[in-house]
Amino acid sequence: MVAPPAGFSYRVLGVSRPPLGLAYMASLLRDSYDVKIVDFNVETPQWSDYPYGDFDIVGISVDTSRCPVSFEIARAAKEQGSTVVVGGPHVSFMAEEALATGVIDYVVRNEGEYSFLSLVEFLNKSKPFDQVRGVSYLADGKVLSTPDAPFVHDLDSLPFPARDMLPLDQYRERMNGRLMTTMVTSRGCPFNCDFCSSSEFFGVRWRARSVDNMLEEIDIIHNKHGYDAMSFVDDNFTLNPERAIKVSERILANGWDIVWAAMTRVDTVVKHPEMVRQMAKAGFSWTFIGFESGNEEMLSAYGKKACTDDARRAMSILKDNNVRVTGAFILGAVDETEEMIESTIEFAKELDPTRAQFSLLTPYPGAKLYERVADRLLTRDYTKYSGMYPTMRLDHISPERLTRLLISAYSSFYGRPGKAIENSSYICRMIPSITRFLTNKLIVNETKSACRACVSAGRQVANLYRILT
Repeated sequence: MVAPPAGFSYRVLGVSRPPLGLAYMASLLRDSYDVKIVDFNVETPQWSDYPYGDFDIVGISVDTSRCPVSFEIARAAKEQGSTVVVGGPHVSFMAEEALATGVIDYVVRNEGEYSFLSLVEFLNKSKPFDQVRGVSYLADGKVLSTPDAPFVHDLDSLPFPARDMLPLDQYRERMNGRLMTTMVTSRGCPFNCDFCSSSEFFGVRWRARSVDNMLEEIDIIHNKHGYDAMSFVDDNFTLNPERAIKVSERILANGWDIVWAAMTRVDTVVKHPEMVRQMAKAGFSWTFIGFESGNEEMLSAYGKKACTDDARRAMSILKDNNVRVTGAFILGAVDETEEMIESTIEFAKELDPTRAQFSLLTPYPGAKLYERVADRLLTRDYTKYSGMYPTMRLDHISPERLTRLLISAYSSFYGRPGKAIENSSYICRMIPSITRFLTNKLIVNETKSACRACVSAGRQVANLYRILT
């Protein structure tokens, strides 16, 4: 099973995380089959030189921005004689596109563990095809699909991801100076935000692991694998505040010296400050939270259930509990004006999270936004679907101007001396990738207007470097 190499949006943040989706599938398969996980983000040889023909089946995890390289891997594996199976969020919603390449035999849709297992059992002649679920394929030039596989409602029934099959020494991401890894404790999201495909991929019903099951895996991660920091990468760890509090109480009762991160929502933090306090006592030190916009009209359009005043209250609660925040902000809605974007940038500086992530609104397949703006797409080059490139035509802002506003957002937020010093090591890690992005992507591919923005941004990067060194 293959994790394709990620592009700029992954590398620039210094992210180095194990492909847990593949590790979950490997844990189901390995009792009956010989399984290998290859993560081309950390392993050699390069994907183009790998001996795929040594394996009967090659499974590839595909998200939108890695779609092109995933299909090239599929081509290489097919040419070497392997049966090629792809899965993941992009191909789940674009199965016909994937199968049309001619190098993919099967697409596994949505949550993949048991669908992929049933397909492997069929290919191994131990299960009839009419028992295979959640798979699409070509027959006589037509795309056919087996019935959807049900979501796994009892997540405790899944074996823990096969971390021992991964090159754990290659994942060196840190949190507060401590070696960090990731963990999934729930699936599904009931909020179904306009720009997000997660509710379609994992379902709108939130499914959570039990506290006992979670603590068992935390114990293995901490005491067997030696991690003192972990990030719970659920879409919304705090959807059930009582569960979040119980997990925190159990971590404290076990006496574990760990720090951890989790995603939450503005409205949950505001309604449950006591939950934040209890989590912080147990090592909760970072959160990723989608503030999205400083404009009420945009928040409503995105389907958010909170206002800007809620965001201010949430930041106050989190700062009072010494929880560092990565705040996410979206720029470039179809009818957004330049003044609205400027207000979001100013709002980000007012909230002053530890870090800010500014992304251009991107229509990912599976999201409600994708269908609505199909006639506005500027490109189907999926490598540009990373949140860093304009991908759709807006009513009031040109692609070139939007690019300049994105650069301005980052330089304005991180260019303040206090913020630059606070994030000095983070910014220094980003500088090489930012420089490559500006020179190799924008200057080469965009217009002269964008070039001027790149030159300006380059000067700002240089100024940041001088501040930090």
